[in-house]
Amino acid sequence: MKKAIVLALLAVCTLGAHAEKKDSVNPNKPVFTVIKKNPITSIKDQNRSGTCWDYSTLSYFESEILKATGKTYDLCESFVANKTYMDRAIQVVRLHGDCQFAEGGSTYDPLYCLEHYGICPENAMPFPGSLYGDSLNNFGEFFSVMTPYVESVAKSSLKKISSQWKVGLQGILDAYLGKCPEQFTYEGKTYTPKSFAASLGLDWNNYVSFTSFSHHPFWTQFAVEVQDNWRNPLTWNVPIDDLQKILDNAIMNGYTIAWGGDVSEDGFTRKGLAYNVDEKKLENMKGSDMAHWLKLTPAKKKNIVDSLGVNVPEVEPTQKQRQERFDDWELTDDHGMLIFGIAKDQNGKEYYMVKNSWGKSGDYDGIWYMTKNFIIANTMDFMVNKNAVPKDIRKKCNI
Repeated sequence: MKKAIVLALLAVCTLGAHAEKKDSVNPNKPVFTVIKKNPITSIKDQNRSGTCWDYSTLSYFESEILKATGKTYDLCESFVANKTYMDRAIQVVRLHGDCQFAEGGSTYDPLYCLEHYGICPENAMPFPGSLYGDSLNNFGEFFSVMTPYVESVAKSSLKKISSQWKVGLQGILDAYLGKCPEQFTYEGKTYTPKSFAASLGLDWNNYVSFTSFSHHPFWTQFAVEVQDNWRNPLTWNVPIDDLQKILDNAIMNGYTIAWGGDVSEDGFTRKGLAYNVDEKKLENMKGSDMAHWLKLTPAKKKNIVDSLGVNVPEVEPTQKQRQERFDDWELTDDHGMLIFGIAKDQNGKEYYMVKNSWGKSGDYDGIWYMTKNFIIANTMDFMVNKNAVPKDIRKKCNI
């Protein structure tokens, strides 16, 4: 009898570890059961900075290191930002200002930094925001100083410029982000940024990116045409069904994905949920709010999505819709996050578990549950380890 009681208690504890309790206030709130969850490092807060690309991609590489070596690292976003903003400024000056200088970037920027400049741990540079008296990143003053500086050089009427502008810009970068160390000590060993990156146990040649648009041939590579993709790395273009196959295969085989896409849609809420909302069905649903959905403010729309929860009607994304939304500027590249798992709600609908970089915000302490429909509809592109890609797709891409 005692053995039976113990086993019963263990079963209850196991169920509780994988499924959440039903919300007594909102009966529509999802109750999630984890299907597959891969290890991630701690959640950070990019705060008032446009560095999601930096936080999400370094988080991705931290998870890659965890998988490859079992070791936990806290890689330094400020190091990557310092090197990347200098490189971006150099390009803007070379093109005489005929391109954008901005806070954003792509998953390729941290990869480029790791490969060419190396990296350091978080504690080898000043804590974000500490140099100017803030507790976290706040790029308001930083970019209000740096942007006109870069633009004044790039749009100069001089026939020849000196290289001293780089010295001045480096001073601004170091003042707000901290100076990148040439050498540092980590766990009793002395490293340079390059030797530290080499010690992490990763092969930088393993990383590939994917997207799905019909304005380029499938099974070829192209540089996705968004402003923050300023280094113009090549991305594999695959049909929409294969895009999801790659995501699912990666997660189920223990890999995470560095995702870039659109979270400005009404179905993405601040409470930690994201649905690919079917607006036509909402318009036809009973209730004064839902009946005039299109006239509501974005905030009210998100409140309705949260209240409907598992009953939100969704649109299944298509290749045609993805292309139309990209061409009419509706599908934008505005946020980077880390996909690390798959869960299902009480109705059996599947969601990707996504790590954000807004601190422990929302109802799930910094984790978002985004339906598969939402992710596929709103993906701009994503980076993944080539070994996580299904063999038939790898063969078609020759990777």
